[in-house]
Amino acid sequence: MIKTIFSHLTVQVIIAILAGIACGFFFPGFAPYAKLLSSTFINMISMLIVPVIFFTIVLGIARMSDVKKVGRVGGKAILYFEVVTTIAIIIGLVTANLMQPGKGVVPTTGGKTIPGIATAEKINWAEFLTHIVPHNVFESFTKGDILQILFFAILFGFGVSKLGSTGASLIATFEKIAQVLFNMMKVVMKVAPIGAFGGMAYTIGTYGLHTLLPMGKIMLTVYLTCIFFIFGVLNAICRYYRFSLWQYLKFIREEILVVLGTSSSESVLPAMISKMEKFGCSRSVVGLVIPTGYSFNLDGTSIYLAVALVFLTQVFQVPMGFEQQLTAMAVLMVMSKGAAGVTGSGFIVLSSTLSAMHIMPVENVAILLGVDRFMSEARAITNMIGNGIAAVVIAKSENEFDGQAYQLAIAGDKKDLLLHESETRQ
Repeated sequence: MIKTIFSHLTVQVIIAILAGIACGFFFPGFAPYAKLLSSTFINMISMLIVPVIFFTIVLGIARMSDVKKVGRVGGKAILYFEVVTTIAIIIGLVTANLMQPGKGVVPTTGGKTIPGIATAEKINWAEFLTHIVPHNVFESFTKGDILQILFFAILFGFGVSKLGSTGASLIATFEKIAQVLFNMMKVVMKVAPIGAFGGMAYTIGTYGLHTLLPMGKIMLTVYLTCIFFIFGVLNAICRYYRFSLWQYLKFIREEILVVLGTSSSESVLPAMISKMEKFGCSRSVVGLVIPTGYSFNLDGTSIYLAVALVFLTQVFQVPMGFEQQLTAMAVLMVMSKGAAGVTGSGFIVLSSTLSAMHIMPVENVAILLGVDRFMSEARAITNMIGNGIAAVVIAKSENEFDGQAYQLAIAGDKKDLLLHESETRQ
């Protein structure tokens, strides 16, 4: 029985996270090596992201009988993303104003610098829109630019769909390639506990638990807001569309734990595409919604930016009314789309907005450096959960949701349990 329990990836990742915390605390010198473990795992996932997205989208569109449906699905997804993201921003602002996480915090940046600040001024909405269309698709694949790959894959899918019966053999080949990629993903996910261990050991070993005490209130505010958003707003959406949030969270629990350990939602992007298909969403909807959501549906990031903005104004005693905060968040929301794929984008977005609106010296953002890594888990997990729910919502609105597959998915845990108990008795 014990052997059966430890064979579950969920249990293995939990143990790895706890071991990573202990390792980082007692052996902080191991942090550089732990980072290698985490980075290697994320690289293994990253090498699959581009081909998985490409073939998923191409196959989904190529099999669509109604080409106009692609535009309709994309339009619904963008509208849904912006509405839910706006709700997340408002909740973040209200919570931060009520909890006042910056009150009593000593305003010092400790001489730290903000990574990526040199590129902060270059991010703007016009450049982002024109950047979506690649001038060299091979470069897009090499760099892993998700939005550019998404754009090319949609056009490629249209091209394949126009072949009619002559494209059947090509579609069959793509189906086989896609299956190979998902089989590769299953192998890579077996080493997820190592990646989670490395990520957690690096975080604790580098920043230390002592850094959490003076900045504990902003962390608490971010985590509580994310929890409220998931079990309040997203739960209400799930109820309206008649599926269970709890069953959904149970179904993706392994992905949640991997994101918790690695602090990266991209570490489970291919897995989420596969999981949401098994959850009942059609391939065409999943292929469009999940990758697009990684740039447009940043619920957790929006909450973090809202709380961070209010926190900074409180720490440095910059008076800002709620209307001014909303205006600043409107700028932040636009900026966040352009910085979605940039490392350290939270600091770049914050610094860009502070500079553009002349709210405060941009160097003040550096006060968040010590605890940003500890809040990135909340951001990434909320983003990932929100993207999966968006896929279900769009699938249901398009009658592209398989209720039978959903029932099988949520019943899978019970079947696994009965199977393991049977094997144990034998």
